Amino acid sequence: MLSRVAGSAQARAQEVVYVFSSSSFSSSVYTRGIVYFATHRALWRPFLSRVVPTLTVQAAVTVPMFMFTYLPQLSVLVWVYGPLAVVSTALLVLNESSAIASIFTRNLILKGALLDTFDATLVSRGAAAAVREGREVHPGSDPVAKLGKVLKSPLDGFSFGRYLLHLWLNLIPLVGTFFFIVLQGRARGLGIHERYFQLKAWSKGRKSDWFKLHVGSYTAFGVVANLLEMVPVASMLFSFTNTVGAALWAADVEEMDMRVAEQIGNKKYR
Repeated sequence: MLSRVAGSAQARAQEVVYVFSSSSFSSSVYTRGIVYFATHRALWRPFLSRVVPTLTVQAAVTVPMFMFTYLPQLSVLVWVYGPLAVVSTALLVLNESSAIASIFTRNLILKGALLDTFDATLVSRGAAAAVREGREVHPGSDPVAKLGKVLKSPLDGFSFGRYLLHLWLNLIPLVGTFFFIVLQGRARGLGIHERYFQLKAWSKGRKSDWFKLHVGSYTAFGVVANLLEMVPVASMLFSFTNTVGAALWAADVEEMDMRVAEQIGNKKYR
């Protein structure tokens, strides 16, 4: 089983070159998310309503993780990384803390707020028709206030089992932590548009073809999103800005689809 996992990890690691060839695009996506969130106060409401409980959970996880797991893991990784183990272990503990905290916060605290943020961003970009496929949308000017009852709930894309399968990569000298972060970013990136695909009823085949064309951009976005969400205290804020960035990207895809459909329609009636 370990050999199969290693083979899979090696194959996916070959995407790294392609990932960084797409990094300029992905950086514009998460940067747009930060700017758009900062300049659209209506989107702050779901974020502000969850600040205290989320930060409490993150602190309750991160502080004990560093107190009780940093030194034991450092004592192992120092044999692999030497002096670099100090940084590698810190990154590993931050990643572990982020993964554990995400299980609680995303499922119990942030799930509804992030969904509202994604849908509200689509509405604010003029994609209310797409959002209506998955929830009620009321008249009004405030994109968050316009959101009504959820008719289709998205599936959670985080897999703790996959996270554990990739965790052993940190034992590979020098490059292990790097590949671990890239593979986790790939898994994260490929899940950021599940809500949009659900709203548009994309088939598995269409999603697969789309990912093949854009896997580098999705992976690069996922890597940066994960790294931002590992930052203590600011991780919650980045969870929302990353969600906004993903929604803006989805809105771009929706606009592209609408233009293509319009062009096809115009050709039909010529």
